[in-house]
Amino acid sequence: MSDSTQWFESLRISYEQGELNESDVNHNPIQQFNIWLQEAIANLVSEPNAMVLATANKNGEPSARNVLLKSADEKGFIFFSNKQSDKAKDLAENPQATLLFSWLSQHRQVIVKGKVSEISREESNEYFQTRPYGSRISAWVSNQSQVIKNREVLEQKVKEFMEKYPEEVPMPDYWGGYILKPESVEFWQGRPSRLHDRIRFTKKENSWIIERISP
Repeated sequence: MSDSTQWFESLRISYEQGELNESDVNHNPIQQFNIWLQEAIANLVSEPNAMVLATANKNGEPSARNVLLKSADEKGFIFFSNKQSDKAKDLAENPQATLLFSWLSQHRQVIVKGKVSEISREESNEYFQTRPYGSRISAWVSNQSQVIKNREVLEQKVKEFMEKYPEEVPMPDYWGGYILKPESVEFWQGRPSRLHDRIRFTKKENSWIIERISP
């Protein structure tokens, strides 16, 4: 065994934070998700609404990045983005995506799979106007995913847009929200000896099928 392998082995921990049984789980996966989200917040998990958004383009080339969840209800999971970004281009070509929530201090994760579509401009603008002033300015400044010469380019553009919009900041046409409508939701609870609990909800017509799957 190499020194590198031994070093990684030293990072191994035993998952003993809890368990997940079919008798305890809420039969609505959105409600169960929000129960876990609130528990993550109560346990001071850093950025509890952070999630990995995994997409793939029309050629099947995958990409993943962290984004922030802004809403989760019966309609779906909502997040916002620059619509000229790499993730937006992926979703335009292939709307199927996966969300991964990792609440590692509680030895939990949730995987949500489904189809993504854009929400209305009105809904996007309603949220945009609640953002801090600096975040609204940044939406105008950043040509997301595009190569720039240096950071000074961004800082200069910030000054220009702050002069242009000293108070009210309109929402750019290329910015807005997306909603993922879940087709499956998996709840993972770490258990000792790697015999983890995995409960998966799969949407079938207007109901959810609940299954335990092997760790």
